[in-house]
Amino acid sequence: MRRVMLTTVIGLTVGYGGLVALAFAFQDRLLFQPSSRLLATPDDAGMPYETVRLDTEDGERLHGWWIPAPSGLPQSPPDARAGHTLLFFHGNAGNISGRLESVQQFHQLGLNVLIVDYRGYGQSTGAPSEEGIYRDAEACWRHLTETKNLAPHDVVVFGRSMGGGPATWLAARENPGAVILESVFTNVPDVGAHHYSFLPARALATNQFDNESRVSQIDAPKIFIHSRTDRVVPFDLGRRVYEAAAEPKQFLEIEGGHNDGFLVSEEVYLRTISGFLEEHVGSRDE
Repeated sequence: MRRVMLTTVIGLTVGYGGLVALAFAFQDRLLFQPSSRLLATPDDAGMPYETVRLDTEDGERLHGWWIPAPSGLPQSPPDARAGHTLLFFHGNAGNISGRLESVQQFHQLGLNVLIVDYRGYGQSTGAPSEEGIYRDAEACWRHLTETKNLAPHDVVVFGRSMGGGPATWLAARENPGAVILESVFTNVPDVGAHHYSFLPARALATNQFDNESRVSQIDAPKIFIHSRTDRVVPFDLGRRVYEAAAEPKQFLEIEGGHNDGFLVSEEVYLRTISGFLEEHVGSRDE
């Protein structure tokens, strides 16, 4: 009997150890889920655009789209801030072609939009990594402030989900006009511990995307957006990021899931963002 019990314990221990080893080895595949196939272009959503190719400092070439603000469109609200630009950092799955509904919302608010695929996503070269994505964010910022010669205070940095990582990293180093953080998490280990409570996720995590520690370093006005029914990034993690942020800041609670809250709550979502931008963007010195 003791031998059977010992054999069982050893078997379970070895099996669990193997599971932990697999989780460690494949964690990048769980976090980064790129697709190379572009499903649509801004033209398909009725938005004229330009293709952009950006070179990173470490030799990768990024693919993205520049969607200029609409000019005199009837759907543009009277407080549209023409001439201001949204730098869009998307989440961990797919590529930029899956974000056209969101891009269209900001387009209708009167903003130029630059959206670029991270390395390894879409038509961008390389393989994704946390440090690599920070280099990608840097290349986007250089393109806007050097190539397009935009004033930093005319740029709004937007990050959704994993995109909050490059958004907070960039905004803590530069001086954008405002920051919009939607459905973001405190850090990767916290999300891992929530979804994989049976694993030592915090000890295993090699990626951090530590938004909670960075937001206090961001001087720009910030708005945080999160749904209480988000099943991917728990609402409490989003609130913790908000609470760690320095003023000025604002929090908008929306309805819907992690991937569709901006559509489910579109009316209040757009109204609140429009008011936030009207109050803050362009009002700060460089």
